[in-house]
Amino acid sequence: MKTLISSNAMQAKLREHIEKIVSLTDDEFTFVLSHFSFRKVKKHQFLIQEGDLVNYSYYVVSGLLKLSHTDANDKEHILHFAMEDWWVSDYKAYFSRTKATLSLDCLEEAGVFCLSLADSEKLFAGLPKMEHFFLKKSHFGYIASQQRVLSLLTTSAKERYEQFLMQYPSLMQRVNKSLIASYLGVSRETLSRLSS
Repeated sequence: MKTLISSNAMQAKLREHIEKIVSLTDDEFTFVLSHFSFRKVKKHQFLIQEGDLVNYSYYVVSGLLKLSHTDANDKEHILHFAMEDWWVSDYKAYFSRTKATLSLDCLEEAGVFCLSLADSEKLFAGLPKMEHFFLKKSHFGYIASQQRVLSLLTTSAKERYEQFLMQYPSLMQRVNKSLIASYLGVSRETLSRLSS
């Protein structure tokens, strides 16, 4: 059973986000909303842990989450910080119905809308323009992922740090330096040198 959707403000944020790509009537948005559940998540709480089945894709309304992988040496590799207005999940596990290789946990208390794969398919069947919305969001995600891989392969630590500052200036106040270092693929000491 779905959790009662939180508040009008949360719903308005979701609608505004969708309407950046497709317009919705009030009835259409009510239909869209009926396919989502809403969760409030505490700081340090996991939405996905490595080895779990992944039931949802998450739209972040408020708060900050971290998508990461821990390797065989217990070293954490951060793929994304997911802040307000972002979609996040372990998409390989979500779409292929396999166990997660990534973890998603909250760096701040968060509010997220949750969409299961079954509900997304019902949503697309009932309102095809939402399939267009998610296709566009996927395209943006592919582009961002390619840019991130290219940055890791071709730029220096200093250049990656400068790109991070330009792209996500608000994260410097929200994320500790150890996590930023992990995201940039550098040591904490290297980050301290870059930021001084």
